[in-house]
Amino acid sequence: MSCSKGVKNVTLTFKMSELLYDAANYSYIEADIMKGDDEHIRHQVFDIGQNGNVDRVTRVLNLAHAECIEMLFPYTKRETLVSELNDILSAPEEYHIVMSVPYNFSETTVVLLKNLIHEYLVCRVLEDWMSITKPESQSNWNNKLESIRRKIQISLTSRGTVLRRKQSPF
Repeated sequence: MSCSKGVKNVTLTFKMSELLYDAANYSYIEADIMKGDDEHIRHQVFDIGQNGNVDRVTRVLNLAHAECIEMLFPYTKRETLVSELNDILSAPEEYHIVMSVPYNFSETTVVLLKNLIHEYLVCRVLEDWMSITKPESQSNWNNKLESIRRKIQISLTSRGTVLRRKQSPF
């Protein structure tokens, strides 16, 4: 965290390996509880972390990361520095969100945001993956995604500063 003018920068870091691990675990559970004997379909649900499929997961994570930055807009707005972008796949090892928050912004809110954003990124991947491999589960993941989005928005509008109460002798 760096500080200036009553504002400090907080960087949230999300490792691709951790996000992929969680998404693979959830997809394993989805496949494991599937009814029926169609092993080919089950195999497709399992394979979220396989080499060719990681490209799709990466694109969805890139999109979800951008969505999170936009959700946190009051704290993440930055001057435009790029004048040209392309659609070549970028596969970062880590995703960073740099927030400029008031000096008295609550650490508990930052921790909550870190955990919610991690879940958002994972659920966003699963919502997309299930839309392809197990459409009947997509709405479940979409509902989780919307619930997390609401929690992120609520955490930003709730009191996010440290509350200091003066002691009174009465």
